[in-house]
Amino acid sequence: MKKDIPQLKVEDLAIAMVPPEDGIDGELWDTYVINLREEAINSVLISSKGYGEIDGEHMKTTTLRHFFEEIGPMAVEKIEPIQRRLFTLTNEYWVSFSYDGYMYDKKYIFVTGSIAEENFTTIPFINRKGVMIR
Repeated sequence: MKKDIPQLKVEDLAIAMVPPEDGIDGELWDTYVINLREEAINSVLISSKGYGEIDGEHMKTTTLRHFFEEIGPMAVEKIEPIQRRLFTLTNEYWVSFSYDGYMYDKKYIFVTGSIAEENFTTIPFINRKGVMIR
């Protein structure tokens, strides 16, 4: 029965968007997945897409999928570059992974306007400023 299936929450995992080292005006930013656990996670599947409006026209990006066999403990992996002009869209990253015999999944949603300098924090392990959702 459904009540017998454990409802485990994703903790100690983050998605971050980081501008290039030459500044926030760079055209391509990098997106990272960050494993903040003391143990590795396995079979990490990340699906990314953007949707919303640009100049009054409904836009939807291509859905991209990325797979990492393992992300080590306290480690970061680069997912993909993202064009700065897409920050006016809602950008969604759906992460699924295996840990300790269970499958976990969580959506990380960067809503329109959230990828901005006022939301910057220091990103763990890469020691650069960016926007992070945990």
